[in-house]
Amino acid sequence: MLDLKFIRENPELVKDASNKKGVSVDVDLIIELDEKIRKMTTKTERLRQEKNQKAKLFAQADANERKSLSENSKQLSRDISVDEASLRTWGEELKKLLLITPMIPSDEAPVGPDESFNEIVKTVGKLPKFDFDPQDHVDILESNAWVDFKRAASTSGSRTYALKGDLVLLEMALMRFALDRLIAEGFTPITVPPYAREEAFFGTGHFPLHRDEAYKLANDDFYLIGTSEVILNQLHSNEILQNSDLPILYAGYSNCFRREAGSAGRDVRGLLRVHHFQKVEQFVICGNNAEESRRWHDRLLGISEMILSELDLPYQIVACSTGDMGLGKFRMHDIETWVPSLDKYRETHSCSTLHDWQSRRTNTRYRGDDNKAIEYVHTLNNTAIATPRVFAPLLEIYQRKDGRMNIPKVLQPYMGDRNVM
Repeated sequence: MLDLKFIRENPELVKDASNKKGVSVDVDLIIELDEKIRKMTTKTERLRQEKNQKAKLFAQADANERKSLSENSKQLSRDISVDEASLRTWGEELKKLLLITPMIPSDEAPVGPDESFNEIVKTVGKLPKFDFDPQDHVDILESNAWVDFKRAASTSGSRTYALKGDLVLLEMALMRFALDRLIAEGFTPITVPPYAREEAFFGTGHFPLHRDEAYKLANDDFYLIGTSEVILNQLHSNEILQNSDLPILYAGYSNCFRREAGSAGRDVRGLLRVHHFQKVEQFVICGNNAEESRRWHDRLLGISEMILSELDLPYQIVACSTGDMGLGKFRMHDIETWVPSLDKYRETHSCSTLHDWQSRRTNTRYRGDDNKAIEYVHTLNNTAIATPRVFAPLLEIYQRKDGRMNIPKVLQPYMGDRNVM
């Protein structure tokens, strides 16, 4: 959410950001509603003061004066009630507009309507070469009985799966490996519930525009989360932190669920696009400082690079375009990992800087060292590891001629020191 004062003073900049991000928002109406609300609020306060003055005079007035004062006071109450109704209506309309008003993107972000305008900024690692006919990850999974798609689908629908045998252990190894790396970097591991109230989704910016991507629990006012960011961003809502509390570094470990609405027919084979998954998420709350946010963005990106490099998986980093980065993002990079069977890189990580766009929605603030100034915090997030999507590059790159899989060296201690599965 943007500051109203900022919108009033920079309407053309906000309009430009909306165009770049492909969002239809009436900036002029925002300014008009804000002006009406401010004027009406001033008027209402004046009427309340007048009513209070009449009440003070009433105690000292004679009978005739009291009758006049009483009638006048009732009229003031009616006027205030009408004005308050207008304020509520305008306030709700303004809030709806503010919730879809985008963050101003960084000048460094490529400008374009979709992912085709993303720019590759870095490529790391050698692409694998095989001296045998390689299989794709689905064939590897099924030949080793490491997954059951059919039975899972019969009970839970399409794009579901049941991992089996060594792949269950490998998933646990990947999660623990990622957590250990984040702990070494100063992050606090934290588990979160797999569901949250809708206010948490509004807090991250997943709602209102992407409500159709979340599963709703029909009998409760909860939705299943698609990332622990939803809850981590809400944990300190309405709090005023101390500067000494910052930065807060969370390594969120959670089950995640996404309806993948609008993705019918895309990547339906195997584990690339499924409805439920496991993820370790990096989440940072830091001071309201653009340079500090930039340093954290680069560090989060670097941690994910370290994880992929230790797994010895080839990857590339792309700068996401304004139309691909999402409503609240100031800056965003995806990391895409090589999938041999597709002969291309596929997204496995997403690193985002949101400045104070989320914290204004959750009212998360901190008090500076002078113990006076209160500002909104900055938030950032990035994937550390997510399964089962990462299994596609991992299984295909580490496959063996005999159909089995070599275990990456860094995961062997988590797999009983085995090097093959």
